[in-house]
Amino acid sequence: MRKLEPATPPLWGKMKAQQMVEHLITNVQYTNGRLTFTCGLPPEEANRSKQLMVYTNAQMPRGIVLEDLPASYAYPCLQAAIEQLMQELDTFDHHFETPGITEDHLGFGSMNYHEWLIWHSKHFTHHFNQFGLLKGE
Repeated sequence: MRKLEPATPPLWGKMKAQQMVEHLITNVQYTNGRLTFTCGLPPEEANRSKQLMVYTNAQMPRGIVLEDLPASYAYPCLQAAIEQLMQELDTFDHHFETPGITEDHLGFGSMNYHEWLIWHSKHFTHHFNQFGLLKGE
């Protein structure tokens, strides 16, 4: 993320760099106990989606839009957002120190720490590729 600048253009999509980081912050907050929601899908359907997206090499497609972009930033600058993301990730690790804890994913249902690590890796990779932050991209 050190290569990310406020003016770094996306290779696809409409997000700006800070919007992407703030999007990741919110998503991590749903996995570290700060925000909560319940999966609205029937358990069988959620589990099928989880098996497909978490337990395979399937990647998130480019151009997928699941939410509207916010009208304003939640943090005063990109660096502040990056620092907050790092804090949220630390909270995520500590949150799952409690044995047996799970957090819901909107489309996959209940997920444990290991499943969230896989999903966060895929989600972060998707957005890091979007901004050309990974080698070979």
